[in-house]
Amino acid sequence: MMNNFLLKGLQDLCVSRTSFKWGIPVPFDEKHVVYVWLDALTNYITGLGYDPDGESGELYQKYWPADLHLIGKDIIRFHTIYWPIFLMAMGQPLPKQIFGHPWLLQGEGKMSKSKGNVVYADDLARLYGVDAVRYFVLHEMPFDNDGQISWELMTERYNSDLANVLGNLVSRTVAMSNKYFGGLVKNAGAAEPLDGEFKAFVAGAKAKVEGKMDTLHVADALGEIMNVFRRANKYIDETMPWVLAKDESKQDRLRTVLYNLSCAIMTGASLLKSFLPETADKIAAQMGAPLQSLETCEKFDMSDGFKVTESPVPLFARLDFKTLEPEIEKIAAAQKAAAVQAAGQEKPAKPEEKGAEEKGKTPLATIDDVAKVELKVGEVIACERVEKSKKLLHEMVKFGDEVRSVCSGIAAQYAPEDLIGKKFVFITNLPPRKMCGIVSEGMILAAEDKNGKISLLSPERDVESGSLIG
Repeated sequence: MMNNFLLKGLQDLCVSRTSFKWGIPVPFDEKHVVYVWLDALTNYITGLGYDPDGESGELYQKYWPADLHLIGKDIIRFHTIYWPIFLMAMGQPLPKQIFGHPWLLQGEGKMSKSKGNVVYADDLARLYGVDAVRYFVLHEMPFDNDGQISWELMTERYNSDLANVLGNLVSRTVAMSNKYFGGLVKNAGAAEPLDGEFKAFVAGAKAKVEGKMDTLHVADALGEIMNVFRRANKYIDETMPWVLAKDESKQDRLRTVLYNLSCAIMTGASLLKSFLPETADKIAAQMGAPLQSLETCEKFDMSDGFKVTESPVPLFARLDFKTLEPEIEKIAAAQKAAAVQAAGQEKPAKPEEKGAEEKGKTPLATIDDVAKVELKVGEVIACERVEKSKKLLHEMVKFGDEVRSVCSGIAAQYAPEDLIGKKFVFITNLPPRKMCGIVSEGMILAAEDKNGKISLLSPERDVESGSLIG
């Protein structure tokens, strides 16, 4: 934001449009209506009851200034430059902190309904469950890098973490408690040296999770909770309860081991509540114990005498991707059918007879050839020079609700500020390619005269980003 906008001097911001009538009328020009971002950003405070005459409501008094603005990284400019300017102009306090989170990208490149590869949250939740989707999205979106999503990755993460680590741990512990002590969990006080390190690890998780969340490293915070469950699985291997069960003199030790395991599970579940609420409640129900407060998560202790369920149900049953593929194929087919119907596509006419091209001239293209090229209007919302190249600019381009990374070899004749906030024509269905280590997901169109001067193509009138050209 500093390099691309502030240091080079802010330009005027257009806050109205004339291409449609809906919106807030501009008092001094009946042809214009106010259109994002001015009216959109003020919703943060007007929704809380902000009153410009000084009679703001209780919600505004309680929640503003916001402790945190959590936004997508593609709208950082609007929230860190324009929004503070609006607030300062009104004499209102600024948000205390703004975090532009990364994106979750399709593993195979651009999502497209016509390709049938769009991954919708509703479909994910139906096949995997809501909490599994929560886990994947939070876990796979690192603090400072984009994450990847695909059906295969989702299934792999579901099985490796939720089924193998968490689900298996709870299932084993409940089963052993029922088998050896009729489901009753109690501390017999038969501690051994290795218990100390185990307890300290579990009790220390709360501070680690809080530390990660304080710096907005959400994926890492969730990882710390999963480490509790991983450590508990290791504790089972270290203590070998099945061996202790064969020795009558080791019954108190066996009770203590199962109690320690239960404490670890309930500590992890209590920390997990803010991330996977349904799963945390299910764990508590199977363990027959209440979830702890955050404060008590540091004590590694729980009430004696609770009883696990007699009829445990797997939290996350392992999934075979092959069994999901038919349903995924149905989803893809439905997307493609919907895209065809929405576009009103008809069977293309037969191309003209070949041989019409004159020798030495550019071959004639058929309508099928033209149909293969997808042209869209894109708005450049951010742009910077590529450090490793003298020719490349790296643009973040908005196509409707989608934002893509595009690299263009125009740095010799265009500066980043020449592009930002403007709309140009792009080819949007080229395969992604890496340029100087940056993925480019489109191509900006330009005309070049006989002297090598480049002129970028832009729509004559103001049209919405994402508009198809054809």
